[in-house]
Amino acid sequence: MAVDDYEELLKYYDLYETIGAGGFAKVKLARHILTGEKVAVKIMDKTSLGDDLPRVKTEIEAMKNLSHQHVCRLYHVIETSKKIFMILEYCPGGELFDYIIAKDRLMEDEARIFFRQIVSAVAYVHSRGYAHRDLKPENLLIDEDQNLKLIDFGLCAKPKVCS
Repeated sequence: MAVDDYEELLKYYDLYETIGAGGFAKVKLARHILTGEKVAVKIMDKTSLGDDLPRVKTEIEAMKNLSHQHVCRLYHVIETSKKIFMILEYCPGGELFDYIIAKDRLMEDEARIFFRQIVSAVAYVHSRGYAHRDLKPENLLIDEDQNLKLIDFGLCAKPKVCS
């Protein structure tokens, strides 16, 4: 971890352990220095992104335009010459996938609540002109109030409207 790459981020946030990883990014728990709020920091190396850099730009643009109680919030983006840091809402309950595995199955009442939240998030995303295109339990996080948050807009698209 080259300090230069992280210098701008560390002005605002204390970084902690890795809480997730994907094909293009690692996600670390962090705390905003001034407010003490826990956040998730998605860290992407620009050089390893290569041809996928435009996809990341689309993800950031989508998340900047989306504000809904069941869509993970993007608070801040810090871009350096080598890194992109996305500062996101922290959801301590982890992935819906792991939650379902740990419980073996969901009771109907709980499943109904989660399903309504998923439909609400997807309907909102569609109303804003986006398609998520990667809806799966791994891309739904559980916040501190047991509500779902849709994440990972890396494959999203904003289809052009035909007239």
